[in-house]
Amino acid sequence: MSDTNRRWFYLLILSLIWGSSYILIKKGLVGFSPLQLGSIRIMLACLMLIIIGLPSLKTISRPSWKWVILSGWVGSLIPMYLFAFAETEIDSSVASVLNSLVPLFTIFVGFFAFGIRFSKNQLIGVLVGLGGASLLILMGADANPGQNYWFAGLVVLATVCYACNANIIKAKLSEVSPMGIATGNFIAIVIPALIMVFVSGALKEEVRSNPEFLPSLGYILLLCFFGTCVAKVMFNKLVHISSPVFSVSVTYLIPIVGIGWGLLDGETISLGQGMGAGLILVGVYLVNRIKSK
Repeated sequence: MSDTNRRWFYLLILSLIWGSSYILIKKGLVGFSPLQLGSIRIMLACLMLIIIGLPSLKTISRPSWKWVILSGWVGSLIPMYLFAFAETEIDSSVASVLNSLVPLFTIFVGFFAFGIRFSKNQLIGVLVGLGGASLLILMGADANPGQNYWFAGLVVLATVCYACNANIIKAKLSEVSPMGIATGNFIAIVIPALIMVFVSGALKEEVRSNPEFLPSLGYILLLCFFGTCVAKVMFNKLVHISSPVFSVSVTYLIPIVGIGWGLLDGETISLGQGMGAGLILVGVYLVNRIKSK
């Protein structure tokens, strides 16, 4: 399979996996707190990656380790906790749509941190997308007065982290294997996650005796294996064979999958929220369309 066909294949699979992650987070939060879910998710993912990816650490040179550690924090540790806290107040479908801001922030991070230039028209696409995000949040707050939509800001912050990570991988870790990056990422963040397991009380008897404990743990296991381990390696590979902006264009399709799962779970999307989501995707389209030209 050529690199062109492979990158589109990876894009489609990643959209299905990550589009399903938000509903899995929502289901995992039934039996666990955000701190517990994020910490358990990191520890399980680290264990899985060590089992299958330990030899790949040889591809990480000593100078590259600082970038692997930074990538682990901004690309995994911080966003995992941010999304878990955000979905205690906002719907999983809204979180999946807001995640579409990643390509827009990738443009700015690439420019300010790595000197990658962008055009005036790309800036227009970014502004359109940010306008759509603002509309989505405002309309969501009106349609769901019982939810605290300030928590949507946590998702926006997570997208900035993802944008930083995509540029770090492309600019600083191109010589490291995708499996090596993923395994190194989680080795770099497992200690703070282990500390948070004890701080959050995830191992206490009252947590394990909760009737929702096993079902929620099952959802977290699915999230770890597919949404973290498999998808993390595929994403790193996608960045290597394409560009940071193309790789994060997976967010075109993630909202479709995320909204589908949300509707099946009884969530609703108002007309105003739909318009905001549409503006975000238009902005992402403009950024990528102009870049390809």
